[in-house]
Amino acid sequence: MLPPPADDAAREKLRIGREYPLHREADVLASDGRVVLLRPMTPDDAQRLVDFHGGLSARTRFLRYFGPYPVITPRDLHRFVVVDHKYREALIMLLGDEIIAVGRYEHLPEGDGLSAEVAFVVADSHQGRGLGPILLEHLAAAAGESGLHRFVADVLAENQAMLTVFQQAGYTVERRFEEGVIRLEFAIDPNDVQVTVRNRRESAAEARNVGNMLRPRSVAVIGASADPNKVGNVVLTNLLRAGFTGPVFPVHAERTSVAGVRAYPSVRDIPDDVDLAVAAVPADAIDAVLDDCLEKGVRAIVIVSSGFSEAGNAGRQRERALVRAARAHGMRVVGPAALGVANTDPEVSLNATLAPRMPPAGRIGFFCQSGALGIAILDQAATRGLGLSTFVSAGNRADLSGNDLLQYWDTDDSTDLVLLYLETLGNARKFTRIARRVSRRKPIIAVKSGRGAAPPSVASGAAVDDTIVRTLFEQVGVIQVGSISELFDTAALIGYQPLPQGPRVAVVSNSTALGVLAVVSCRRAGLDAYDPIDVGAAADGHTLAVTVAEQLRRHDVDSVIAVFVPPVTVRVSEFASELLGATSGSDKPVLTTFLAAEGIPDVLARGIDESGGVAGFGSIPSYPDPDRAVAALARAWRYVAWRATPEPRPVRPDGIDRAAARELIDAYLESEPSGGELSDVDTAKLLRCYGLELPAFKRVDNADDAVAAAEEIGYPVVVKALDVGWRHRPDLGGVRLDLTAADGVRQAYNDLTAEIGSPWVQVQVRVPKGIGCSVRASDDPAFGPLVSFGLSGVIPALFNDRSYAVVPISREEAVGLVDAPRAAPLLNGDSTREGVDKAALADVVERIATLVSDFPEVPSIVCDPILSSPDGAFITDARAWVRPEDTNTEGPRRLW
Repeated sequence: MLPPPADDAAREKLRIGREYPLHREADVLASDGRVVLLRPMTPDDAQRLVDFHGGLSARTRFLRYFGPYPVITPRDLHRFVVVDHKYREALIMLLGDEIIAVGRYEHLPEGDGLSAEVAFVVADSHQGRGLGPILLEHLAAAAGESGLHRFVADVLAENQAMLTVFQQAGYTVERRFEEGVIRLEFAIDPNDVQVTVRNRRESAAEARNVGNMLRPRSVAVIGASADPNKVGNVVLTNLLRAGFTGPVFPVHAERTSVAGVRAYPSVRDIPDDVDLAVAAVPADAIDAVLDDCLEKGVRAIVIVSSGFSEAGNAGRQRERALVRAARAHGMRVVGPAALGVANTDPEVSLNATLAPRMPPAGRIGFFCQSGALGIAILDQAATRGLGLSTFVSAGNRADLSGNDLLQYWDTDDSTDLVLLYLETLGNARKFTRIARRVSRRKPIIAVKSGRGAAPPSVASGAAVDDTIVRTLFEQVGVIQVGSISELFDTAALIGYQPLPQGPRVAVVSNSTALGVLAVVSCRRAGLDAYDPIDVGAAADGHTLAVTVAEQLRRHDVDSVIAVFVPPVTVRVSEFASELLGATSGSDKPVLTTFLAAEGIPDVLARGIDESGGVAGFGSIPSYPDPDRAVAALARAWRYVAWRATPEPRPVRPDGIDRAAARELIDAYLESEPSGGELSDVDTAKLLRCYGLELPAFKRVDNADDAVAAAEEIGYPVVVKALDVGWRHRPDLGGVRLDLTAADGVRQAYNDLTAEIGSPWVQVQVRVPKGIGCSVRASDDPAFGPLVSFGLSGVIPALFNDRSYAVVPISREEAVGLVDAPRAAPLLNGDSTREGVDKAALADVVERIATLVSDFPEVPSIVCDPILSSPDGAFITDARAWVRPEDTNTEGPRRLW
């Protein structure tokens, strides 16, 4: 990296020609959940900055500048707005065209030249919204990109608000007091505490943001219509029928009332505040509607209209422009092509959707991308008696996403279970981080459809298939199901029965055949089922209930499945009431195949709780056949087992030199700005920075040099082709092994080069023989940074027999990754050979995962083969790629 410029003249030269850092632009959420645009300062912002400064109170100016400073001088103004975006950066926050906060850092050349002075100021009317910490996060990220490592800030002792910002940021701050001024110094490199603080603030802000939308005080329906065949009529009718507790404002250009409710020609004409707008107008009219909403200060808009990104490139551009404009004015967008949003809380009673039928109130939160499919999903949920707390259909998901809803449901006391229907994962890095946290408290059940499948990732060649999705969902505790039916099957159990605390299942049945089928299904699903208990075809409801109750009282039973076919002449309700009474108060789940019904039939519902309207906990789910009941129970047990495992906490391995790795990567990008594959030598150096040594090697192009290399690095050696196609195919003869003398090396060189048609080969120290393994890291287009493990060779590659994990990973997860492939038992050894050192393999996995977690600039690493034996794990070949820093990473808070 070039040294920082020493004076203003050098900085000005650096500034000339530097590109505006577009990647630093970000939409962020204030602590109150409102959106704010953050971006770097430009000279065009001069008048905005003057206006901002003029609007500050005398007190705020004094605290920021240590004096009155009523007017910005022309010289200072030029210095403030002309920055090099490297050693002098300024970030501004805007609401519309108005600056509401400014933060800046400036390089301090004294000392080691790695420090910068930081300061920021927030408009008086926007103080207390958490803007200062966000500015500090983004300034630290920008300074880090420029090679700076510390911030220095001078703060007046009386400026307690600013001192609190620095104290609560998560950095380790050193303080010095002198003449009423406190000097703060701290390293800006991310640490665990700082990341935790950042994520906690992000979670709170996003939860409030979604809460503002799902708990509006008023709703405007734009495009409201009296015609029952039009979308605007459906939304308005649903809002009124649901009994929304706030005012509903129809917007119609010509009518003074719609459905008996006073209408207004535009949102601007509504006399009261509007929190939520639902737009049901053609796509080409949305721009005008958006202008009205922005002018009115609407907090969120649900766009049910289609004709945007799903309609092609032009629509996609309109959609992006729409979201940019909305966020710039502090407004969120649901959609376009959304079904709508709903909240069944009696204090809200919001149904701003197109769905003709809504499920009852309950404690299940549901997020769905598809608008059209959402109607069918809600209808099925209503048919099965599954109660929802809130529902959001995001359509094209141009803005609001499933990640936002997860943040909300994590803190929502009305939601105990989360259902997701996902077509794409969006910001998958963030999804896995949030889902891992939420799943520890509340189950998440997800359907991941095949739409939007990602292409193969760079260098790894592994497409994002169902195996990878399933593995990664399991890692973060998400219960993945393959269909809507399976989604509701599992929700009916987890949402209405206690979670199983073990795998032991008792099957009670009045049909021998069905009982046996249930037991076989349990054992196939990995559950420990006892032989079925047959009460006989003539058993009455009391006998069935007593038998189920007896099994629930057993200490060696964790769950009971009642497979029951009532006689034709017997009333169903009698059996249901007996069963409900017998299971009341049990802390073990009960499932039935009662009457081949699905979901929570009325006859098996616990009833109405004291709060009113919600099917009580303990209602018994019913399934049309035992297989589906068992599948739901097995998913619930696997989730409980995952939740019982200690929360993984990644710990950095010893012996890592991150600074040396940074220097190597920066030097490469300075010579190759667009990135590319590192040389063998640089790859070895990079891995060495993370405690991974490759056996000594040299690249040669003639027989004499091959012999000299062998004698220098020491016998025995191997000679191998450089081309990847030869290196990784031992069956093609691209490697000559166990060479112990000069004649053998010379002969191997001549034979190999004649076969491969190239004079270039590599001479490498031979390592102990072992089983070939492969560790790869890749920045997957769907999930972000992944690390994977598998055995080397054609057959494992053919069947994609690999295990995957999202980074960062813990030591326990690294060990699990090594044990996960189907071929992993080969590593354990048998009566004829000793098992390999799997701890050494796990160490390689952990170090590679740490490397790519530390450096987004390293999108891919392939270590293959790694020869694993009782003596250790030896990386005999490695390749690494470097690119300019990926800005789509988990850095300072932003809306994606």
